[in-house]
Amino acid sequence: MPLTNTQHNSIMRVYDNIRTGNQHILDTRIEEVYSLCPEFKDVEDEIIEVSMSAAVARIGKSSECVDYTAKLEELSNRRTKLLASIGKPADYLDPIYTCPTCRDTGYFDHTRCECFKKKAVDLVYSDSNLKNITDSENFDTFSYEWYDNSTVDPTTNRTPYNNMQQVVSICKDFVTKFDSEFSNLLLFGDTGVGKTFLSNCIARELLDTSHSVIYLTAIELFKKFEQQDFNKSYKDSDADSDYILDCDLLIIDDLGTEVGNTYTNSKLFYVINERILRQKSVIISTNLCLSDIRDVYSERIFSRITNSYKILKLFGNDIRIMKRTKR
Repeated sequence: MPLTNTQHNSIMRVYDNIRTGNQHILDTRIEEVYSLCPEFKDVEDEIIEVSMSAAVARIGKSSECVDYTAKLEELSNRRTKLLASIGKPADYLDPIYTCPTCRDTGYFDHTRCECFKKKAVDLVYSDSNLKNITDSENFDTFSYEWYDNSTVDPTTNRTPYNNMQQVVSICKDFVTKFDSEFSNLLLFGDTGVGKTFLSNCIARELLDTSHSVIYLTAIELFKKFEQQDFNKSYKDSDADSDYILDCDLLIIDDLGTEVGNTYTNSKLFYVINERILRQKSVIISTNLCLSDIRDVYSERIFSRITNSYKILKLFGNDIRIMKRTKR
């Protein structure tokens, strides 16, 4: 996924800071062990000395290599026992890595590590303010008090309250099985019934477990593709499209508010279809009903959604209006 030089350098500075911080922790541990067990430093120095002698012997193809190997094993066992004598585990002085895969370099096997990709997504989309929004909109702050429990909806045979209980349960299950079961969600219903709030609840749970999440309104989504296709001066466009296709979860909010045409329809199909092929989850929220989705968008888009998404209908009174009148 391409980045500008400035963005790439910014991420690499983050890794520099991570390595510096972890090295400081390790240095503090070393000083602690030396203070509690002065003999430990003598063993460490002897290990270094024997290792150097073993290297020289290997270069000279000396038969003494076997003796050095035995000596190093003996010293290693002494080292472990000394650590245990002061209540420390055997790996207490091993190198510390926040990401063991890339060892805090950002790269593994000459490719960008998953932790690098997440940092890139966080950097490029930090202006979406998603993390700040999820501080106030998450499952802990979700309330059923706004949903009527007396009026039964004839199409579902449930009250808004009962329906929302089931919807929230499905959304929590989506989070719980996110890494083991590929799934997509379509949240549809009138304005103010909680579609965006629920999307943010899911986003918060996944962000807290270090997943990459991109939130875009439908208007923002298509604008990014327009910049890529028609604005040659937009340098980050390739990065945007890659992140949209590769992030762990893509949230498309308010589908149907964009100005629809053959271009937006083709891009929507591209995103939906490509992410299905890559087994990358999508949440779509819309005020459109299912028949409207079929009429506004192409039959193949409607087919992809109905076959690959869990369809969740939300209904009830406009919570935003109720909150305003309650003040």
